[in-house]
Amino acid sequence: MAMQPPPSPFNRLRWTEQDARAALAALVRSRKPVSAFAAEHGIDPQRLYSWRRRLGGAERTRFRELIVPSSGAASLGARAGAPFEIVLATGIVVRVPGSFDAAALERLLEVLAQARAC
Repeated sequence: MAMQPPPSPFNRLRWTEQDARAALAALVRSRKPVSAFAAEHGIDPQRLYSWRRRLGGAERTRFRELIVPSSGAASLGARAGAPFEIVLATGIVVRVPGSFDAAALERLLEVLAQARAC
């Protein structure tokens, strides 16, 4: 008897937080609008919106353009030690802790910029 893969979280009646995070990550990776992704997977789009709000917290996200100078990520400014997010045009979100390594962040941003150019 062939083993069947575990059921997709997309088809479950109730989602756990882990299921919702997996679905939202798949949505981001797909680069599709919520409505198209939901239709493709047989999900009510409101379910995705609801989980995205729930997991995003009650606080509204504020976006600020961030230009990283070629001299390195160490001069990012803002509040020293404060965590921040970088949201790329591709939908990829990079969450950076307050205690980040500037050289590692600079290398990551370079790799992401090169990948986008391909």
